[in-house]
Amino acid sequence: MSTAMLWFLNRGTGMVLLGVLTATVLLGVLAARGRAGSLLPAFVSRSLHRNLSLFGAILLVAHIATAVLDEFVDIRWWHAFVPYGAAYEPWWLAVGTLASDLILAVLVTTAVRGRLGLRCWQRVHQLAYLAWALGLVHGLMIGSDSGETWALISYSAAAGVVAVAVLLRLLSPTAAELEGERV
Repeated sequence: MSTAMLWFLNRGTGMVLLGVLTATVLLGVLAARGRAGSLLPAFVSRSLHRNLSLFGAILLVAHIATAVLDEFVDIRWWHAFVPYGAAYEPWWLAVGTLASDLILAVLVTTAVRGRLGLRCWQRVHQLAYLAWALGLVHGLMIGSDSGETWALISYSAAAGVVAVAVLLRLLSPTAAELEGERV
């Protein structure tokens, strides 16, 4: 595969990943507060959240693989797991590496959720917010299209909708709290 093709695939997977992970975070916020039921049945929102998460993981692997395979920049396979040490954009690549490490932690703990206990799983799962934010910063700072108007609009829209969703989550009562008021 040509270097140009790898570069296009890397850019494309990065931007699509922004959209997929943003949608995943939004569905997670809705499901966690019991609010998705007003938009979607709970089983649909949870299933969609899980499936988008898996699709995001596949996109992340593709994004990392295209970066490693592209010989134009010197990114080794271990830079995908160990932050720092890369010659190319070491700080911003490290931010992306931390994001992918956190996503990996969330995925692994979700896979063994039944063995961890709810509280432990929830604590680790909350790292998804940090992973999303680090991924956004990584893309904004290292992405070759970040200065383009369409990319800036994409990053701004993603940040805006997640910020509003998280704010609403923090300020609104849970479905369980509302149920307690009705009793």
